[in-house]
This record gives sequence, C-alpha cells and structure tokens, in this order.
Amino acid sequence: MALITCEKAAFAYEGRVVVDALDLAVERGEYLCIVGENGSGKSTLVKGLLGLIQPVSGRVSYGDGLRRTEIGYLPQRTDVQNDFPASVWEVVTSGCRGRGPFLTRAMRQTALENMALMDITDIRDQSFMRLSGGQQQRALLARALCATRSLLLLDEPVAGLDPVVTRELYEVIAMLHRKRGLTVVMISHDVDAALGYADRILHMAHGVTFLGTPEAYRASPLGRAFSGGEAHA
Repeated sequence: MALITCEKAAFAYEGRVVVDALDLAVERGEYLCIVGENGSGKSTLVKGLLGLIQPVSGRVSYGDGLRRTEIGYLPQRTDVQNDFPASVWEVVTSGCRGRGPFLTRAMRQTALENMALMDITDIRDQSFMRLSGGQQQRALLARALCATRSLLLLDEPVAGLDPVVTRELYEVIAMLHRKRGLTVVMISHDVDAALGYADRILHMAHGVTFLGTPEAYRASPLGRAFSGGEAHA
C-alpha cells in the first residue's frame, strides 16, 4: 500500500516549476532512489513529499496510516552542522519532540535504542559540531529514526564523506530497510550505488523522467548515459 502518492504533482523553486505533472506512489517497504542532473528538482520533490512546500498543481496524499509529521528526514549536509552548539544526545532526542514538547521515558528509550543502532552511544555527551562527518550523519540518522516508524527520506546522505564511511553508511541504510522494514526514499548522485541498493529508480531530468526497476533503468537511454562510470551530474 502506498505511503505517499503524487498525482500530477508540480512543484516550483524560486517561482519556476522544476517538477511537473509527476505521478508517483511510494509503496510501503520499498527502497526508492532518486537520481538525475543538478537542478532537475530532486531536493524540491523531497520537500514536497515532506509537506514543506505545497504543489502548485496536482496533489500529494499520505496513506496507510502515515502522518506527515511521522516521516524521518535526513537533509543534505551543510556548513551549519559545523557550528551547531548541541550535544549528540540533544540532537538525537530532537527527533522525538514532534510527538510532544517534553521527553517521556518512552522517547528517551527510543533515542537510546537508535543511538545504539547507529553505534554512537559512547559519544552521546560529545559536542555534535566536533564530530567527524560520518559520526554527524549517524547522529542525524538516529534523530530521523526517532521521528518515524515507517519512512525515511534521505537527501544526499553520503555527500562529502570518504569512500570507507560512505560504504558503511550505505550498509546501515540497507540494514534499516531489510531488518526494520523501513521504507527508504534516497536522493543520490551515486548512480551505481543506487542501482545496487534500490528496488526502483526515479531519474529526474529536464523534460525526461524515468521510473522503474534497476534492470529497466540500466537498459534505458538515461541509465546507459548515467551508469557504468559516466559522469553523475
């Protein structure tokens, strides 16, 4: 059953439509990767799926019991992360606060479990801005897990990380999908990794959009142009 459905949805960025007439159903339990050129509307679409921006036409709806406030979101890394005066514990537990202004015992337990899952329990009292990039992403992923039981939206989760940490984080996300049954929607410039992990690929391009299985994507003109070592714009 679809958790999020876009019906002829169009989204604009700075007054210009960058996603137009998109039909998309994000099914429970799937791993969907969104790839494509810079400026093709990938991040704008994620903001639309989150309900942070409204479609200029068409509609976005939530189903199978999902509420907009129950989506775990990992945004793109920015320099702001390096000037964020909070402890790891404070960052992680902020993901629980969408369910109330105060931390309950259950929320604290959820935060502890997610920190253990991300292997960051031993740094819970450290300053977030002093962590390595990989540790920061694990903390932010733990925060996203505190906000959801069903759906993760990840916007370039490995951007700027070294190859070893990138592989580790990809495996963590795959584990959450396999063992926890989480639905994953991930934006990625790493087309080869997307092909290795995803159930479906959504390729967004100016005037051209592909949606289908990795196998069908590999055989498509877009897939042939963007995979197999081609430049991933």
